[in-house]
Amino acid sequence: MSRVLVTGSAGRLGRSVVSTLAAAGHEVIGVDSAPGTPPEAAATLPADLTDTGEAFEVIARFRPASVIHLAAIATPFSRPESVIFKVNTQLAFNVCEASVALGVGSVVVASSPTVIGYGAPGGWAPSYLPIDEDHPVRPWNAYNLSKVAAEQTMKAFAEAGTTKLAAIRPCFVIPPEEWAGAPTQSGHTVAERLDRPELGGVSLFNYIDSRDAADMVAVLVEALPELPNGEVFFAGATDALARKPLADLLPQVVPGTEPFAAGLTGASPAFSTAKAERLLGWQAKRSWRTELHDPDLHDQEPKEAE
Repeated sequence: MSRVLVTGSAGRLGRSVVSTLAAAGHEVIGVDSAPGTPPEAAATLPADLTDTGEAFEVIARFRPASVIHLAAIATPFSRPESVIFKVNTQLAFNVCEASVALGVGSVVVASSPTVIGYGAPGGWAPSYLPIDEDHPVRPWNAYNLSKVAAEQTMKAFAEAGTTKLAAIRPCFVIPPEEWAGAPTQSGHTVAERLDRPELGGVSLFNYIDSRDAADMVAVLVEALPELPNGEVFFAGATDALARKPLADLLPQVVPGTEPFAAGLTGASPAFSTAKAERLLGWQAKRSWRTELHDPDLHDQEPKEAE
C-alpha cells in the first residue's frame, strides 16, 4: 500500500484514522503537537503546521502519497475567536499548499457540519431535511467560519493543480472510550446527551463513531483518483443520537424545523450520507444502540411519530 500522512493524529478522529489506515496496510505517519498517536503509526512527530516552513519540511521529508488533514482547534469557543480562525485557516492553507507544491497525490481535509450554521444565537432553521452537501452554509462563529474557509481553500487548490482533494464533514465524533463513559468533546457523556435532548438537539442529534469516520477516510483515499476534484462529503451515522424520532424531538428543541421534521421517520438522522453511499459505496456500520456500554439504553427503540 502507500504512505499516508495524518495531521492531528492524536485527536478523537485522528487516532481511529491512524489505526484504520495501518490495518489496511498503509504506512502511516502521524503528525501532532500533542501525545497520543497510536503505536500503529510507522513514525510520529510533533510539528507546528501553522508555520509554512515546517509544513513544507514535513511533507518534503516523508513524501507521502496522501495527506489526511485533521489538525485543528476542534471545539468552538475553546480559545479566543481570533485564535481559532487564524490557527485553523492557516493550518488548512499550509497543508494544502505544501501538499500540492510537493506533488502529493491526494489530500483529504476535515471540515464540519457546523458550517450550515445550526445553534446561531439569532435563530436558525434548516432550508430542508435531511440536510445534504447542497444545503446553504451560514457560519456564525470563528470555528465554523474557519471550516468554510478550509473547504474553500481545498477547492481553490483543486482548481489550481493536479493533486486530487476532497473535504469531509464528520458529525459529532465519538471514539470507543466515550461509548464506555468518558466525556465527549462537549463535556457531557453520550448517555447524558440521550437523557437530555437539549444537549444533542442544538446539533440536530448528529454523530458518528470515530471508526466509521475513519473507514470513510480510508475509502475516500482509495476513491479520490477517480472522483471529480474538490468534492465535499457528510459523514454521519445512519440514525440519530436520540431515543425518540426526530419528527417529535426537533420541533421541541429547534424552532422552525416543524415543516421538514415530519419526513424524518423512525430513527432517521437529520443529515444525509446519500452522496457518500453513491460515490464511495460507504455507509456507517455502528450505532449508539450497539456501541453504548449500557444495556438499558440498547433497548430503547424509536417509535414512529403519530
